[in-house]
Formats: sequence, structure tokens, C-alpha cells
Amino acid sequence: MSKNIAIDGPAGAGKSTIARMLAEKLGLVYVDTGAMYRTMALLCLRRSVSLASEEEVVDAVLQAEIRLGYEDGVQQVILNGENVTEAIRSPEVSAAASRVSVYGPVRSRLVRMQQELAKETDVVMDGRDIGTVVLPDAFLKVFLTASPAERARRRAQELRAKGESCDEAKIEAEIRERDARDMNREISPLKQAEDAERVDTTRMTIEEVVACVTALYQKKTER
Repeated sequence: MSKNIAIDGPAGAGKSTIARMLAEKLGLVYVDTGAMYRTMALLCLRRSVSLASEEEVVDAVLQAEIRLGYEDGVQQVILNGENVTEAIRSPEVSAAASRVSVYGPVRSRLVRMQQELAKETDVVMDGRDIGTVVLPDAFLKVFLTASPAERARRRAQELRAKGESCDEAKIEAEIRERDARDMNREISPLKQAEDAERVDTTRMTIEEVVACVTALYQKKTER
């Protein structure tokens, strides 16, 4: 039986950080699905594709070659032969990823890739529809969340640590806007799977969240 872990939740809830640490702790492979959507968004931005045009976006995405690699256990995203792991982390790409991900053919292509990865090895996969669409039979499903204000504070902290100035109120407004878009899109909207464990990280440290999810995993393993 596979021991895949599906972690869903809104933007800025700490899914990637927690998933990465869990994978390392439990000896599983970490798959950052958000990075895959960001990569498609980066491609569209570079080619000046209109994000409002499904036809243009889908045409660009279906022609692209995307693959995942691992370097010292860290996921690397390769787009048309170029490592874009760092390039996809800008706020502009993040915002574009949310718009690109609403198109059915884009999601279908990436979901197939994600499901194949989970068949090959046990994974920790994070995103917005992992437990509901990508891995509906995952061994453990977790829905990570935190208040918009707390998620904005964390994001601002990250940017300042990189020496970038930012407006925390603006970041919170963008997070609320993205939440609304992700929850109300027609295809694979963000929602908690019925059998997922909800973990509110607003007042938790990263270590506390990892310990919490690890305990949930071990409890299921012991049954």
C-alpha cells in the first residue's frame, strides 16, 4: 500500500516548507506541484502570452517540455532544458500561476504528471487540489491553513529577509484576492477534502506543525 501524503491549503499557509521537511523526516519524495504551475506561468510571461486567453495559454503549455529533477534532495524544475527553480519564485510569477491554473487543459497535463510521480514512489505532495483531485486515495490528507494576516506577515518577513521592501497590507489584500479566486474557480477549486485533517498554523511554529503532521502520519501507520 502506498503511503502518499497530500497537503492542501491556501497560498502562504506554509505547505511547501512543511511538505519539504516532512519528506526529509519520513524518507519520502517531495513534489512541489505549485512549482509546476509557476513554471507554466513563467513560460507565458516570457512569451508575452495573454493570460486572459485560454487558447494562447494552452497552446504554449502543451508545447512546453517540463520535468522535475532532484539535487541533494531538493526539487529542481526544468523548462525546455533550463533550470528555472529560482526564476519561478517572483511575486509576478506567483500571481500569474493562479491565473494560468484555472484552465482545464493546463491542469489536466500537470495532474497526469503528478499522478505518475506518486505511482513510482511514495511522495509528500502539496497544492490546492491534491487530496480532492490528484491523490484522492492518499494515505494521509492534511489541510493546512492560517489567517490571511498571518500569511501576509510571513510573506513580508521572507521578502525583507531577501532585502526587498514590501507593503504588508497590500500583500494581505493580494492573498485574500487569491483565496477567493482559488476557492471559486470552476475546475478543482481549493477546498478541504472530507477525510482531511485540518491544521491551523496561525499560532504554530514550523517545528510544531511538522511534529503535528508527523504524529498524524504515525498514528495512521500504526493502525
